[in-house]
Amino acid sequence: MAAAAVVVVNKLSYCYQQGGKQILKDLSFTVEQGQIVAILGLSGCGKSTLCLCLGGIIPHYLGGAITGQVLINGRDTVDCKIARLALEVGMVFQDADTQLFSPTVEDEIAFAPENLCLPPERIRQLVDAVIGMVGINHLRYENPNNLSGGQKHLVALAAVLAMGPSILVLDEVLAQLDAAVKKNITELLLELRRRGKTIILVEHDLEAVTIADRVLLLEGGMLVMDGPSSILRNKELLAGHKLL
Repeated sequence: MAAAAVVVVNKLSYCYQQGGKQILKDLSFTVEQGQIVAILGLSGCGKSTLCLCLGGIIPHYLGGAITGQVLINGRDTVDCKIARLALEVGMVFQDADTQLFSPTVEDEIAFAPENLCLPPERIRQLVDAVIGMVGINHLRYENPNNLSGGQKHLVALAAVLAMGPSILVLDEVLAQLDAAVKKNITELLLELRRRGKTIILVEHDLEAVTIADRVLLLEGGMLVMDGPSSILRNKELLAGHKLL
């Protein structure tokens, strides 16, 4: 029996300004529960824009001209309030500074559960759990503004995990991490998949996305390939798409 499709993208097109350059062009694909799907492509191909569409940031915050449909757990992102979507789709942006604003890492992770009015004891449990899970206990009392780019991504990931979303959209979370931390986070993503989380992973590092079940390749805003991660071993194919 096939797993349920938790993400459905149907003929999605988008441009940031009415009549402007089309960034996404007629994209259609689905993602099943418990899959890790990697999105690859050269800079400017529309990867980050697609992430913003999946999280409902487009069109609720950025506007622009959007056609087609994005369904998250059966709900159309256009019709679903952003606060509701945030409980289902946890996003870590390419620029983590845009989502970090609390004075300490601990406060950052506690912010969303506090706004959900969870009991203080439950909030402490969540904060301790995700700090341990992501391996950032040594950063607990640091100001996020003073951290490195890679550390900021880890804090943003921990804050997202505290919300308990079923879908994670991670835009280059692994890019600025050293080899040891990258290995730990990769193992964490695999464990989250085992727990039933669905993960959409945007990365430039081809080695980092070998954990994916599927690979989507974007070129010029269009989906030009959708296949198993084994295609990453096809050097000729990758070179033909300028990924090597």
